[in-house]
Amino acid sequence: MPQLKTRMPFRKTLFIILPLALVCCLLVIFYGGRGQPSESTSYTIADSMGDWGYPSPYTHYSRGPGYVRMSLIFETLVWKDDSDFVPALAKDWEYIEAENAYIFELHDDVTWHDGTNFTAEDVAFTFEYTKQHPYQWVDSSLVESAEATDEYTVKLYLSQPYAPFFQDVVGTQPIIPKHIWQYVTEPEKFTDAQAVIGTGPYTLADYSQEHGTYLYNAYSDYYLGKPAVDELKFVKISEAMIPSALEQGLVNAGDVPPEIVSELEEAGLTIITAPHAWNAKLMINHQKEPLSSKQFRQALAYAIDREELVQITQRGHALAGSPGMMPPTSDWYYPDTPQYEYDPARAKQLLEGLNYTLENDYFTKDGEELELELIAAAEFEEVGQFVKDQLEAAGIKIDFSTLEAKTVDAKVEAWDFDLSIYGHGGLYEPSVLHKVIVEKSFNSARYDSNQTLSQLLEAQLSEMDAEERKELVWQIQEIYAEDLPALTLYYPHWYWAHDGSVSLYYTMDGMASGIPIPLNRLAFVK
Repeated sequence: MPQLKTRMPFRKTLFIILPLALVCCLLVIFYGGRGQPSESTSYTIADSMGDWGYPSPYTHYSRGPGYVRMSLIFETLVWKDDSDFVPALAKDWEYIEAENAYIFELHDDVTWHDGTNFTAEDVAFTFEYTKQHPYQWVDSSLVESAEATDEYTVKLYLSQPYAPFFQDVVGTQPIIPKHIWQYVTEPEKFTDAQAVIGTGPYTLADYSQEHGTYLYNAYSDYYLGKPAVDELKFVKISEAMIPSALEQGLVNAGDVPPEIVSELEEAGLTIITAPHAWNAKLMINHQKEPLSSKQFRQALAYAIDREELVQITQRGHALAGSPGMMPPTSDWYYPDTPQYEYDPARAKQLLEGLNYTLENDYFTKDGEELELELIAAAEFEEVGQFVKDQLEAAGIKIDFSTLEAKTVDAKVEAWDFDLSIYGHGGLYEPSVLHKVIVEKSFNSARYDSNQTLSQLLEAQLSEMDAEERKELVWQIQEIYAEDLPALTLYYPHWYWAHDGSVSLYYTMDGMASGIPIPLNRLAFVK
């Protein structure tokens, strides 16, 4: 998922015109400049982070932009557009309830980028390969076995009934070529040219980790027809420069701050708005005292005014977070989720109930002052400072520091932190709750102390009746909000601006398992 950009108020664009000359030079140096679309079309996308890893399944960085870059090269069995699941490598499918299995009929005119024919053997191989080498975005245990029943038919046997199978598995798992990967024993180290041979609409022409740039060329033998855009470019441009780069025509698309949306619309750019599927969270190290106490975590929630946080740090361009994680705009949202309305007196009361004593503005216990470390990536600096000020006003001393984003990821994954400002997307399909509450990824709370919660998280995945599943999801939100292994702070309003030469859109329920980025590969194909 993309990192949230915490932005200062926009002060017009004149002050960044000169630095943009440097950006223009870089575009010319690396890619020869964009120019106007002609017989050969080129499309340039701005990204303030830049590098998201080598765009092969096992080497892209484990957040949404990394998956997006990989998805231009590698395809799934099914995909999504703005309204529904659509065929991808599979042109048709059928569910056999008695066998808990899916039969997929594959396109028979697909080739890998090296010219080799794509067949059902590649699909069966992929799902067997991931049992030995799990792909970071898919639970490989969900497919018990995969069988190529003929050259262009594959049958996937599920290990259990799984309601979001299309969202989380066959719509997310990239299919890899057997003739290449059968010889790869260490996929995380596989970064040569063969590692980016897929069936997708684009091939990788250039990648620079140093400069955070990507260049893709259209695959002329793509089975859906040669893509409408011949060349895709991702360039690293600071978030402050993206609006001016758009206005000057240096790039075609990029995410932009809410404060300048009206100005960009007046300049003739198209603005699209993201659903509220991304949340910024206060991650809590519930593995250690005093944060292992539910009562202590609840005190943290009462001490932070999430509505005020939205007004001050996001200039009102966000929704205050729900402690149940699912956003209030979701069809899955539980309206009676405990909210912990801002109440610093209640926070102090809970801490006193844990035998803390307020002395000289800060709580102490057994003669030791209560102090917690708070870490955040630089883009969350203002949010982190707000949280620090609020917690200190409630008597909890905070040592706050900002770090490089990937360092924060690594420290959180290693439990080397007390508190962290963090975030992830995917809040569309409630299967994400299992991933970000109990599973072991770095953006999960990894909270399995409540057996009832864990059982509900498992049960909702296999409940095929929509209404019954919704009841389970409501219970999950209530218990999660009670236990508070992490606290959602807000859901940002996100905006992308583009020049209209390609009709960008937000994918239904996010790309793959829920990526809220409007760069669906189908937009560049047709």
